[in-house]
Amino acid sequence: MAFYQCPKCKKNWQYPIEKCPDCFQVLERLSAKKARVIGVSRVTIPTILHPKVPYFALVLEDENGNKWAQKSIKEYKIGEEFKVEPVSSADAPKRRSAVAIWRTKYDISEAIEKVIELVGGVKINPQDKILILPTLIAPKHPYFAQNTNPKFLDFLIQYLKKQGAESKNIQVAAQSFDEIPIEVSAQKSQLLNVCLSHQITPLDLAKSRFIKKEKDGFVCEISEEVFNSDLIINLPILKLDKKLGVKGATENSLKFLKKESYLSSQYLYGQEKIMENIQKVLPNYLTLADAQTIQKTNGFTAFLGLTLASFNPLNLDRAFAEICLTKDLPEYLKKIKIEDIPVAGRAIAELQYEVDMF
Repeated sequence: MAFYQCPKCKKNWQYPIEKCPDCFQVLERLSAKKARVIGVSRVTIPTILHPKVPYFALVLEDENGNKWAQKSIKEYKIGEEFKVEPVSSADAPKRRSAVAIWRTKYDISEAIEKVIELVGGVKINPQDKILILPTLIAPKHPYFAQNTNPKFLDFLIQYLKKQGAESKNIQVAAQSFDEIPIEVSAQKSQLLNVCLSHQITPLDLAKSRFIKKEKDGFVCEISEEVFNSDLIINLPILKLDKKLGVKGATENSLKFLKKESYLSSQYLYGQEKIMENIQKVLPNYLTLADAQTIQKTNGFTAFLGLTLASFNPLNLDRAFAEICLTKDLPEYLKKIKIEDIPVAGRAIAELQYEVDMF
């Protein structure tokens, strides 16, 4: 858990206010590597937000003396160290299939850092070309939760710069599969403002060159920018959907396809088959999913407060469905057993609740 301290009066805050209200100094972020349990309560009564019982409400304290509450399925004793183990970067198969989940209370930047660290991290050199694909499907304001939240994109770019990336080597890409110009959606969603603030020129994938790819009889055309990038980040916003159960990670990767290729493949194979097959021809990429405020099946939004990451978008969608207790899933997600997915960070059982109750 990140805390923030005024460099002058030394007062601490758990949420990232910009300046100290007493001294007007810019707050400094305090980082802590260890936390120990100083209080434990066993909860056996279910509620709407916490239907799975029993669980444990912990009070944690870091080496700086900061305290906070944490929910845990695992039982701890007072005095024990509270650990969140990342996936080993040396264990390639586990790293490719793992899903990292982190609860976002106040600081989105902390959640982004944590989930990337938990799936093994990424190494960035200044000359590396980075391609970011946010969800951008409609000219809607951020509070509709149709597109990736602009703050989520902003904090990701800030993180990449801290890791050594340069703005000139970062591309934020999107394309429209309908009649609405992508420029209109980019402006209304406020994602365009984020790009311009970082001096990044947005890329319309529809205007890029496409390469034909084939795997196991599946033929498609994919933007050449995908294969020219050293790091690809799929940046979807997650949603609940009546037909697919969940939408977000896997569906967003379809925007790497040429529009005509997508439409013809949809006619030949169907969307569900395309989402499975495209993963076979795409290079390895990181999915960093925005699940702060999600859209429900009825179109209304609910606060979930989560950030997820994985190098396997299918596993990420499956984990999200399990968190939301979604039962009606398409076959390509049904055949993924939740117990076969390595989960880092917060346990799925700690986060499960019925979104449709809201």
